Amino acid sequence: MDVAETAEQVVVKAEVPGIDPKDINISLQGDVLTVKGEKKSEREEKKESYHLVERSYGAFSRSVALPAAVDADKVEAKYEKGVLTITCPKKETVKPKQIETKAE
Repeated sequence: MDVAETAEQVVVKAEVPGIDPKDINISLQGDVLTVKGEKKSEREEKKESYHLVERSYGAFSRSVALPAAVDADKVEAKYEKGVLTITCPKKETVKPKQIETKAE
């Protein structure tokens, strides 16, 4: 997993090739983001002299502590070409605030 932080958001990217997005579970508890999933695949080949059936199954779970407080109601997840991207906007209270200096 890659975690990147900007002034506005925290972005988490995870490579999960070959997994159906419906089989990915994303949860946020406090400042801990957890991604769980399970890969299920079956392949069957029949040729003249042999018959082959392969099955592979595997579950994974990865948790990461986010570097800043995020707004859980605005978290978005996208899955494209085997890469899961989770965008977590920061809460207003943790965003940097510019303070203007007044001249007298």
